[in-house]
Amino acid sequence: MVTNVLNYGRSGVHDWVMQRFSALVLAAYTLVMVGWLVLNGSDLTFSQWQGFMSQTWVRIFTLLAILSLAGHAWIGLWTVATDYLKKGAVRVAFLGAVAISLFVYVVWGISILWGF
Repeated sequence: MVTNVLNYGRSGVHDWVMQRFSALVLAAYTLVMVGWLVLNGSDLTFSQWQGFMSQTWVRIFTLLAILSLAGHAWIGLWTVATDYLKKGAVRVAFLGAVAISLFVYVVWGISILWGF
């Protein structure tokens, strides 16, 4: 039986809802980006891309997509780790590396997005 060392008190329903919500956000973000690229892709310039990405709603939507990707990845990798990594130390090391990687990804994404 897997202990809840890294579960942080979440329930399976919470994980399921969060995974589905993050998937919807990522799907919507993908559709918006692909739609914009299809409309502007034939003669796209850097200034057009910069203008599009500098809009506040696009930055907020991108931030939501970054956070959704991190949450989606955490829940998915936590599930895989608890299913397949039976040794506690290996699981903790793996999930620690995942948590650090996701934290760096989110901080790096925010710094790129908002120019900090």
